[in-house]
Amino acid sequence: MAAGTLTLSSKLSPFPYSAIAIAAYTEQSVVVYDEAATGVLLDLNGSKTDTEEEIVHALAKVGGLSEDSAKAASFFALAKTLRTATAVPEIVTALDSLDDHLAWRTYMVGHDITSADWILWGALKSSGKIVGLLKNGKHVHLSRWSSHLESLDSTQAALAGLTAAKANKARGTKVAAGFALGLEGGEMGKVVTRFPPEPSGYLHIGHAKAAMLNQYFAKMYQGKLIIRFDDTNPSKEKTEFEETILEDLELLEIRGDVVTHTSDYFDQLYDLAIKMIETGKAYADDTEREQMQLERREGIASVHRDDTAEDNLRHFAEMKTGSAQGLRWCLRAKMSVDNPNKALRDPVIYRCNPKPHHRTGDKWKIYPTYDFACPVVDSIEGVTHALRTNEYRDRNPQYSWMIDALGLRKVNIWDFSRLNFIYTLLSKRKLHEFVNNGQVRGWDDPRFPTVRGIRRRGLTVEALRQFMLLQGPSQAIVSLEWDTIWALNKKVIDPIAPRYWAIIEDKKVPVTIRGGPTAVEIKNLPKHKKNPDVGEKKTVYSSTILVDQEDAKSFEDQEEVTLMDWGNAFVRSKSVDASGNVISIEMDLHLEGDFKKTKKKITWLSQSTSEYPLIPVTLLDYDYLITKKKLEENDNVKDFITPVTEFRESALADANVKDLTKGDYLQFERKGYFIFDNVNDEDGRLEFIKIPDGKAANLASKAGPSPPAAPASAEASTTDRVPATPHAENVTKMYKVDTVYGDNIEHVDHGTNMYKMDSIYKV
Repeated sequence: MAAGTLTLSSKLSPFPYSAIAIAAYTEQSVVVYDEAATGVLLDLNGSKTDTEEEIVHALAKVGGLSEDSAKAASFFALAKTLRTATAVPEIVTALDSLDDHLAWRTYMVGHDITSADWILWGALKSSGKIVGLLKNGKHVHLSRWSSHLESLDSTQAALAGLTAAKANKARGTKVAAGFALGLEGGEMGKVVTRFPPEPSGYLHIGHAKAAMLNQYFAKMYQGKLIIRFDDTNPSKEKTEFEETILEDLELLEIRGDVVTHTSDYFDQLYDLAIKMIETGKAYADDTEREQMQLERREGIASVHRDDTAEDNLRHFAEMKTGSAQGLRWCLRAKMSVDNPNKALRDPVIYRCNPKPHHRTGDKWKIYPTYDFACPVVDSIEGVTHALRTNEYRDRNPQYSWMIDALGLRKVNIWDFSRLNFIYTLLSKRKLHEFVNNGQVRGWDDPRFPTVRGIRRRGLTVEALRQFMLLQGPSQAIVSLEWDTIWALNKKVIDPIAPRYWAIIEDKKVPVTIRGGPTAVEIKNLPKHKKNPDVGEKKTVYSSTILVDQEDAKSFEDQEEVTLMDWGNAFVRSKSVDASGNVISIEMDLHLEGDFKKTKKKITWLSQSTSEYPLIPVTLLDYDYLITKKKLEENDNVKDFITPVTEFRESALADANVKDLTKGDYLQFERKGYFIFDNVNDEDGRLEFIKIPDGKAANLASKAGPSPPAAPASAEASTTDRVPATPHAENVTKMYKVDTVYGDNIEHVDHGTNMYKMDSIYKV
């Protein structure tokens, strides 16, 4: 029984992961989240402790964790250093040391988990930078140790409690961490989960949540994950979709222990259907579809509900032949006529379909419905826990009824909320329309919410996994913003993304550097200043460079600016054309200048030469496909199609980008994070897709009012970075509103002692 209470806020930063983890591991303290708390406090048998180190020591002692105090002290000191460390070299040195220490050890001190393990694990967990560095795979022993501690049931329960507290902040300030992200009745080594996609399309982000949760629990309990294709509808399914789904799962780093098919069990399912007929638990029905829907809705029994078993078997046999007579009939479970839960009103469990099956050919003319096949095959295959979205909650009693009616082994059901996002369509039918109409280029289009689309857009598996687990116990079906998942993604890629430079091609401004090198010079510089492990790049220095027009316009006469990775320079002259665009600049190099005193830090590139050419690239950015956050059931998608969804900018990049391979992450400094997509077949330019960074301004829909008709093709949906408009000077990302006082403002001179100011509407 818990001897104390650990009170803290879920908002603490850095968060004391060590304290909640050891509290759960030793079972010596109940964790209570009080959002009014300003720190962490352990009340243990009347004694109060308010620092994480002392709390870990206290709980280790009362929990009976053995330790060598002298050795543990050094690890506690290291943990304290890591919590405040910001320099990557310092962090990497510490991680290298710990990795070496664990090369021949399971735990930090001795042969069992001690306080040293928990204090260090918490320090690593609380640092997003360290978590990102560990993803590089260069500290295999440290990662193995960390993953082991995090996979413990007690740790998972503690982390789930934290997630629950964050989710409940809006409902109250004090929340007991009672929800454990675990499976009821789950036993180590015995849990079996399954992911059962229908092979009729590509996986999207909603499927990703189901797949990841199934894999998560299978790994958590050291159990087994079954990938089962629910191939019970030959009208929709194709073998190639099975292959694409397995490829999609591979993109999510999900690999099942075994791949099966519902069709593997067609013989057993047929025999069980016969058994249900013989025991009076199923009957054949030829009621017309619309009439059957009406009867189920109104609670009216079918005229065939009380037919004899012999009649039902005869009709079922006719269905099996696929004859015209058999096509009229279906098989229904005899559950209830008027149960308040309409899912229990005699659902259909077998249908006749004469089309050949992609695996079994012409052998069968009848196929079980998902409602019948799913619980039966789950039980047969040894599934212990069936994870289902809570949209199936009304069908959970139906699931259990099928198993009970056939006397099969019971399966636990674990509900989770369905994933929906604003401005996002997950309907296969509607996504098909975009593909068929040419409004996207395929199922892997970066604008699509498919697994292929979001991965191509630059979403990492780690960010996706973190986001899914952050949903925790929430059962609410809401349309989520994209900002959280992209912000998580930024934290994952920022520590490992190399930094490069690019200049917009049609807005480049030549700059003459007086005092620059007389001949071209090359220097090796780190690709990532805070992480030398990313490698080095070659930077070209010359007396003629290029800068962006936007920067050039911002320069003031005689202003001192900083040329990044070079030094300071004074702006001595600036030539401007009739339209106000800068056409050339002269600068004096001032390497003695202090970069801390300049307001502007500018990216630049040396003028392209035959010996040191710049690389032509295309920077792509995208908008949402629809202009309405959430489409209602009666909305016509065509009324809400975003007119322009692809934005292309031609740019020049430094030559280092030639070394990139498809799928590499990078940052074009001061322009954002990108993923290298491919080389364009037509113009040979390297194409980079911009990765959203989670900032609200960058995620807002770029679309203005919808025009009468949408573009007819993907090519027509592309444009320059800013679409052409009759009033280019008024282009803005803000919402368009009328002026407060109207367009015609009459100036009235009022007597006042205040300072005289021009009207903000003066033109």
